Amino acid sequence: MSDNHGDAPLATERNDGEIGGAEAAEEPSFRDLGVDERVLAAIVDVGYETPSPIQAATIPPLLAGNDVVGLAQTGTGKTAAFAIPILMGLDVKARKPQALVLAPTRELAIQVAEAFGRYSAHIPGLHVLPIYGGQAYGVQLSGLRRGAHVVVGTPGRVIDHLEKGTLDISELKYLVLDEADEMLKMGFQEDVERILADTPDTKQVALFSATMPPVIRKISKQYLHDPVEITVKSKTATASNISQRWVQVSHQRKLDAFTRIFEVEPFEAMIVFVRTKQATEELAEKLRSRGYSAAAINGDIVQAQRERTIGQLKSGALDVLVATDVAARGLDVDRISHVVNYDIPHDTESYVHRIGRTGRAGRTGEALLFVAPRERHLLKAIERATRQPLTEMQLPSVEDVNAQRVAKFGDSITESLGSDNLALFRRLIEDYEREHDIPLADIAAALAVQSRDGTTFLMEPEPPAPVRESRPREHEPRRERPPRKFDDRHGEPRSDSRSDDGAGHHRRTGVELATYRISVGKRHHVVPGAIVGAIANEGGLRRSDFGHISIRPDHSLVELPAQLSRETLEALRRTRISGVLIALQRDDGPPGQRQRSGRDDRAGGKFSKDRGKRRPRE
Repeated sequence: MSDNHGDAPLATERNDGEIGGAEAAEEPSFRDLGVDERVLAAIVDVGYETPSPIQAATIPPLLAGNDVVGLAQTGTGKTAAFAIPILMGLDVKARKPQALVLAPTRELAIQVAEAFGRYSAHIPGLHVLPIYGGQAYGVQLSGLRRGAHVVVGTPGRVIDHLEKGTLDISELKYLVLDEADEMLKMGFQEDVERILADTPDTKQVALFSATMPPVIRKISKQYLHDPVEITVKSKTATASNISQRWVQVSHQRKLDAFTRIFEVEPFEAMIVFVRTKQATEELAEKLRSRGYSAAAINGDIVQAQRERTIGQLKSGALDVLVATDVAARGLDVDRISHVVNYDIPHDTESYVHRIGRTGRAGRTGEALLFVAPRERHLLKAIERATRQPLTEMQLPSVEDVNAQRVAKFGDSITESLGSDNLALFRRLIEDYEREHDIPLADIAAALAVQSRDGTTFLMEPEPPAPVRESRPREHEPRRERPPRKFDDRHGEPRSDSRSDDGAGHHRRTGVELATYRISVGKRHHVVPGAIVGAIANEGGLRRSDFGHISIRPDHSLVELPAQLSRETLEALRRTRISGVLIALQRDDGPPGQRQRSGRDDRAGGKFSKDRGKRRPRE
């Protein structure tokens, strides 16, 4: 979306779009689709030139007022496909929510809200509000009171606001279910149906899913009116001569990671992609201060300067170009050996077009992606789009960097020995040696120091990581096989090393864990992935906060941080999994002495009469 589709070899195949099983017509422009000038201006700012297949197929029926069911993978551009027509139909003067987007995770909710913000940049007075578990209610309440036109939220938190009476969806015009199959896998089916039932019958609904299981088909038939069905198969792939690697690094350490990698790895020329115009200038300046021949191009640079900068890159006068997607359109420089995604792109198609800037004219190319810990979930979508695995790389060690610096120092001496000025400087140094009686080696070392201009030559070793002190145990428990922990994302068990203080409390990686009881178990057909997903999403927890998960016939025991805030506990008590209120509570008793009678009846061993009914609003 952010570049010309014809820039081979960045894509070996085009995306195909199917509408009702028929091949999509030739791709139109956004203007051809009926997009108005306000949104068109924002699309140009973002860098989109032509619609992706899902956008070309979805925008017209949504603008015509039809409900839509779209089968599309993450990264095909579906957020813009529903956001653009919704923004065109909003009344900024009305202060009640007019559009509601349901997303399975807080990460996706934030991304969708940010996308709405970008596409509405030229619509004054329009407010977009993400609401999700783990964020303070105060921020969300103030946003709702101010008058949010678009609300993007996770099902559990949306239900909470509906019950509190703080979210009014009585005048809703648009409802979007994004990644509906993922929402149902996480146990949000009843919440989704509850929200659908509470919305006006006149609303327009768009449902997007990567797959179409029977339950999604059932929801479509029950809540959507004669929907247009759209299927988009992503066939984007990158050229096989481009090697793709990624490294996990926090935002604060990206510059140091960049320096360390490219001190060790040789390159001819590179493009470094960032998200914003300001970031291009800031990063280019920082790279210049570290000795790189770097320049920035972005949408604010005049054409003459852009052409001059690209000319320098082609001639070798410039080695590093820091660019936005928009500024790099149509860029074709054979000597680019590396493309660095300093900021991960918002969609996979942008990634494909970015890395297509290397590997030209039959050469091999290198693509490097910096990934912050919270962005790792985007890797799968990129691998699906490129149809190639991304290899994780480790940052070069301090020893690797220093060895390379020493080698380069030796090479520079060898190169200088062939200089025409060598005889002149030899005579000057010999005169200095006789006059001051200083060994030649010391004089050479002093000249080397002088050439460094006060900078440190060798990288200092990293300080050792602080050792966390663990609380001494009162007694050594009997050694058993390592307890099992369920994988954060897929629900698969794995071994996990922890310590037990003898009172049901565990410590893992410095965090004290406690056992909590939830009122869903095998009889409710729950799986570990649904438990982790729902609790992490609605409680604002990280997947790494989970310990052992034991699923019993009518309840489950989950290890979570012992010190949960009151707000988190309250949110989790109201969380539902597979339509059942989990009623989370501490379970501190020894396994053999937990109170099963009474507590099972109260917390989840038996269904109460009200279980399964819709909860009344407060």
